[in-house]
Amino acid sequence: MDSLIDLKAEGGILHGHLHGLVVVLEWCATFIDLAAIALLLVGAARFIMGVTQAEIARRGIDRVRRTNRERVELGRYILAGLELFIVSDVIHTALSLRFTDLIFLLLLVIIRSITSFFLDRELGQLQKELGND
Repeated sequence: MDSLIDLKAEGGILHGHLHGLVVVLEWCATFIDLAAIALLLVGAARFIMGVTQAEIARRGIDRVRRTNRERVELGRYILAGLELFIVSDVIHTALSLRFTDLIFLLLLVIIRSITSFFLDRELGQLQKELGND
């Protein structure tokens, strides 16, 4: 039986006995991170194009409505990206098996959940305004 000190030096049970699985899961987490970044970049590009088109049109209230629609769409991309980052962080934490990483994950999830909550609330308000106009 390995001691806890030996397991800690090796990187944990997974790293010592299932190294191939750890490598695959690390690649999966990296792919998820890259997918989240790509999703955010697509959302940002669409937002910039949509707001630019709304500003070029310059039709008063229609410009504001179109900008708000773009904000709602950007918010959806941000929320989806945050969810993907949480998945990746969970995988990284499960692989590290360190208490400090678990605390870090807890703080990240709390911060991202609060951000998601308020962003979702703002998006709901914008959608109400768009529906009432």
